Amino acid sequence: MNLLPILAVHLVLTALPGVAAVLVAARAGLRQVPLLLAIGLAATGVLAMLAFWTYYADPRIGETFAWLVLLGSILLIGLSLYGRRPDPALLRSLATPLALWALGSAFLVFLGFLYGGTEHSLTTATTRFSGPLPSDNRIPFYFAEWFFEYGHHRAVPVFPPEWLSSDRPPLQEGYVVAQRAFGWEKPELHYQVLGVVLQQLWIVGLWALLLAARVGRLTRGLALITVLLSDLAIVNGFFVWPKLLPAAMLLAATALVATPLWPRLRHDPRAGALVGVLLALAMLGHGSSIFAVVPLAIFAAFRGLPSGRWLAVALLAGALLTVPWSAYQKWGDPPGNRLSKWMLGGAVEIDDRSTSEAIVDGYREAGFGGTIDNKLQNFFTIAGGDHAFDLAREAVEAAGDGDAELAVRQTRAVSFLYLLPSLGLLLIALPAMVLGRNRARGSPAEWSFALICLAIVAIGCLTWALLIFGSEPARTAIHVGSYLIPILALCGAAVGLRAAFPRFAIWYLAANAVLMLALYVPLIEPALPDLAFSPFAAVLAAASLAGFTLLALRCPTRLAGTLGTNDRRS
Repeated sequence: MNLLPILAVHLVLTALPGVAAVLVAARAGLRQVPLLLAIGLAATGVLAMLAFWTYYADPRIGETFAWLVLLGSILLIGLSLYGRRPDPALLRSLATPLALWALGSAFLVFLGFLYGGTEHSLTTATTRFSGPLPSDNRIPFYFAEWFFEYGHHRAVPVFPPEWLSSDRPPLQEGYVVAQRAFGWEKPELHYQVLGVVLQQLWIVGLWALLLAARVGRLTRGLALITVLLSDLAIVNGFFVWPKLLPAAMLLAATALVATPLWPRLRHDPRAGALVGVLLALAMLGHGSSIFAVVPLAIFAAFRGLPSGRWLAVALLAGALLTVPWSAYQKWGDPPGNRLSKWMLGGAVEIDDRSTSEAIVDGYREAGFGGTIDNKLQNFFTIAGGDHAFDLAREAVEAAGDGDAELAVRQTRAVSFLYLLPSLGLLLIALPAMVLGRNRARGSPAEWSFALICLAIVAIGCLTWALLIFGSEPARTAIHVGSYLIPILALCGAAVGLRAAFPRFAIWYLAANAVLMLALYVPLIEPALPDLAFSPFAAVLAAASLAGFTLLALRCPTRLAGTLGTNDRRS
């Protein structure tokens, strides 16, 4: 099977620039692991965007840049480790999330191809875990292939039937062209594996957040496993539309603004630059990130406004990344505003109106009563609404009739679409936290983190429901918003349950993990007729999951004095 070497290549090529940036920062004296991880993620994203623009200028320049990034990263890593190398304990602390990311990526790659399908990998991904899903996973690949071959020297074609290259931000395309020059014998399969690797970067972002919030070792591992084995990570990690990738950047930003790091970082303009870069990269990953950027900004301001200089540096850093893309949307392949008109103004049909005109026209047409109804429907969709209830009822009836396939299909549909029902067994967490709030005093850091997560989720849902126009199909289904919100909902529920009822939470979260595996291991709707179970893939998926679990639950004790966690609690 050629999946293993392909996976190894993309893990290494994706990691090298981030590792180099982290080691350079550590060599300069920075020892806080969450900050170092945020720097690593930001570095990979910035270089991906530079790769995109160099290929756009000319494919020969882009290929030269890709080689320079590879060789420069290796050189910087070597220089950083030569002579006065960083503290070994710090290196071990940094190696843990890197290994978790690699194991999580391997688990999802082999689980996704558990029944084969590598010859038509993007088609397999449309139905492996949910579906049939649209062709959105092909869009970054389509345009990355064009820019890799032609840059700006030929007019960019339309992705069938009518998507422009400017309609979707280019961050994932940047990662693709940055690695495209290194011998892709099967471009579609390479892209699919790289897409999984990129989506799984949420593991690094969430690790940074959990460390910065000082969540205990066992609880931290349980939270990671809960997200890894969620519908969100499994479905959207293998169907590689670029939505989990920006969530990784948002999680790293959350680690800086929603944890004990913030009181100090809000006075340091360098932190402002880092936050600005992370938020800009999230927006360049997917425009729906705005539904997370707004609540993060509100939450950070509530905890303490940064200085004017800090804000200026953050805005400048973000603008340096986003302005070139905005210019491309306006002049390179205009108009580039289809999604914003659709989501914010309810304009599904393509026309020549500006975004502001479409929004004004949409609200004028809806009127006051229609607007209120649209917003109420947005909140109703977040909660599940009648459709989620009908799907759940059909799943229960199917299970009672012995139709396991229909029961699994309908349960997957509920989890894919609706935020609150997608929590599944974790819905018990909120009442459990109310009942066990007095018991949670023994875990103040974890209790505080759970409340912060749920607070950001609440602000995010409010912002999301008010900003989305609200008419079908521009409503608040999970895939229309930022994936930071469901990730924090899962984490807040898992950590809150653990804080309130520590022993019960271990068994309950383990039962939830088993249930999720039972839901997503089976093949329900094969996209291709000749799929067959692969024992080799099953062994590798199981081994990767076992390694991830052991490392997440039994990771090395963190560096003493580094802000992050209370590892003595188990």
